[in-house]
Amino acid sequence: MEIEAVNENFQIGSIGSLLSGKQKKRGILIHLLQQIQEEYGYIPEEIVKKLSSKLSLSMSEIFSVASFYKMFRFTPRGKKLVKVCLGTACYVRGSKKVLNTLENEFQLKNGETSSDLSITLETVGCVGCCGLAPVTTVNDEVVGDITSTGKIEGLIKFIRKK
Repeated sequence: MEIEAVNENFQIGSIGSLLSGKQKKRGILIHLLQQIQEEYGYIPEEIVKKLSSKLSLSMSEIFSVASFYKMFRFTPRGKKLVKVCLGTACYVRGSKKVLNTLENEFQLKNGETSSDLSITLETVGCVGCCGLAPVTTVNDEVVGDITSTGKIEGLIKFIRKK
């Protein structure tokens, strides 16, 4: 019952006065990081330095928040973003072989970007096209049913052309 009494007397406008200046700055940090990544494609260290100064937050605090979320990247991605699905349906139907072939063909490991920024290779948990397993996306274009050597070669040609 005490909680109800507190809630009845609590004014929404008083939330701002309960937060310290640092808490308010942290509150907008994720939104700012999203905007930075949208503009640059990743979060450059020099921009984090400027953000640190503007918000009076340490760089380690900013990197701590940003590294907690998988959506934030600290290195640029390639022009072609290739994602190999390793979800259950894809894995059972051979997506690991597709990944290994792409890693060998493009001399990249999962999560790496080529030095010329032409391609980034990543894995994902599920693309949502289980009926087409195994599935790979190239810049969000779905390539499915990659079950034979010929289809893998076709995928490689498609990636090079894209």
